[in-house]
Amino acid sequence: MSDIPPAPGPDPTRRISDWVAEQLLGKIARGEMVPGERLPGERQLAEQLHVSRVSVRAALQRLKTQGFLTAVQGGGTRVVSSAGAMDAALTAMVRSQLDNLLDLVEIRIALETWAARRAAERATPEQVAAMGKVLAGMAEPADPRQRAADDMDFHLEIARAAGSPVYLHILATIRDILDQMVEFHHNEPFAHGQEALMLDHHRAIFRAIERRDPDGAAAAVSAHLSWVLGWYQKIRSRTPA
Repeated sequence: MSDIPPAPGPDPTRRISDWVAEQLLGKIARGEMVPGERLPGERQLAEQLHVSRVSVRAALQRLKTQGFLTAVQGGGTRVVSSAGAMDAALTAMVRSQLDNLLDLVEIRIALETWAARRAAERATPEQVAAMGKVLAGMAEPADPRQRAADDMDFHLEIARAAGSPVYLHILATIRDILDQMVEFHHNEPFAHGQEALMLDHHRAIFRAIERRDPDGAAAAVSAHLSWVLGWYQKIRSRTPA
């Protein structure tokens, strides 16, 4: 959960709640608060920003109305993590026709090679360490669901290391279908005899990012997802029309 760093106080000629909203929106725009992240409570935000809870509450309501934040069941607020209707529609489209899934893999190649290149250029030592920790977990024996979760976490760590709030929000919008796609990769028949190879693919991506090799990182991601695309094409060729 992100703390709000000290900032110059609000302009006395403006509403304090507007200034608070700008501080929070700035953190979202800079990627300091990412899609799905829970905000500190009203009291904590008020203390961090040295304003009243009334001003914080008004700012949160404004950002909810604008679609940047959403209420959490049971209390609290999160950064909006996806466009739910779009996500559901995309999931239905991909499920209905394999060709749509092939399209999605090709789009992933374009997006994720860019992200891997940026991560190799910009990742902090802490972000590289976080990637390595997830990768180590992927190598441990686990059920398919856990392997899929680790796989998705690895790609999310790359996204964070790329340092682009826009890219993080794009991923959040298609997160549900990506989760399902990655889970499929770790279940039969897709994963049969392929887990070691997929792990090697992820190791190659990590090593390139770790050694600050943007071209190598992009190439490793492209090789991995191109292999996924080819495997889907094989499945399609075996599927009765």
